Amino acid sequence: MTFATPPAPAGGWRALQPGTRVVVRRRLAPSGPLVSDGGTAHRWTDLIGFVVDVSDAGLRLRTDPAPGRGEPQEVDVAAAEIETAKPVPPRPVRRSGPPR
Repeated sequence: MTFATPPAPAGGWRALQPGTRVVVRRRLAPSGPLVSDGGTAHRWTDLIGFVVDVSDAGLRLRTDPAPGRGEPQEVDVAAAEIETAKPVPPRPVRRSGPPR
């Protein structure tokens, strides 16, 4: 079974609807060594979850951890930290039993 990735909304992350499963690339505070242009290196992290709220301040997500990897948590992502966000398909259903 395959899942099609839903198209990204035309208005960027601000157009995401509550309940949509998304991946958000979030910019973390600069740290680490200087890079060739004299600035500091940025670090990134990706969050996968369901949109709870969208505002000009940013996004509130309910995380979607893999089974056995903890409980869902609500996370606020500030608008200034969002590099990109896009809808993703539902988590694939794992089937038990012998392979076919």
